[in-house]
Amino acid sequence: MNDLLEKLHNRVSAPRLTGPEPDASQLDAIYRAALRAADHALLRPWRFLVIKGDARYRLGDLWAKACHLDNCEISPEELQAQRNKLLRAPIIIVGIVSPKEHPKVPVTEQHLSAGAALQNMLNAAHALDLGAIWRTGPMAEHPLVLEGLGLQPHEAIIGFLYLGQVDGPRRPLRPEPTTPYFQEW
Repeated sequence: MNDLLEKLHNRVSAPRLTGPEPDASQLDAIYRAALRAADHALLRPWRFLVIKGDARYRLGDLWAKACHLDNCEISPEELQAQRNKLLRAPIIIVGIVSPKEHPKVPVTEQHLSAGAALQNMLNAAHALDLGAIWRTGPMAEHPLVLEGLGLQPHEAIIGFLYLGQVDGPRRPLRPEPTTPYFQEW
């Protein structure tokens, strides 16, 4: 089996990440992987925001504001916990689908393409022996977060890709048969 397939077959999400952040050449390789996603008509229906350093604190404050807006009785401890979620990795890449008008490429396909771009980034991080995890949750759809990140009305967050060094052992994989998921028609 070649190295690429070996990496793909053994990729797991790494929920516990630490620094240092990926270097410039690693980030460039991850970014270039996104551009190779399946993309009918080469629309590039995505864009990405890179959140690192103090920007993680600003995004944490935005998340806390959104949580407080939803629940004015939220405790200060829970608000701090929401802020701290953005400190779980040295870099967070916000994946945004930005659909384009096209007569042959429906918006749903463009959403899938943006997801494929984020998945390529996740796989590239693993190929570089970095840790990564794709997260979503209520903040990916919260109007205050969308506005605070500068999304346009036609755009949506497809995920938050947390990147860094794996903190601790990687989760062991269980062998899984393919037959429950693939049948001849």
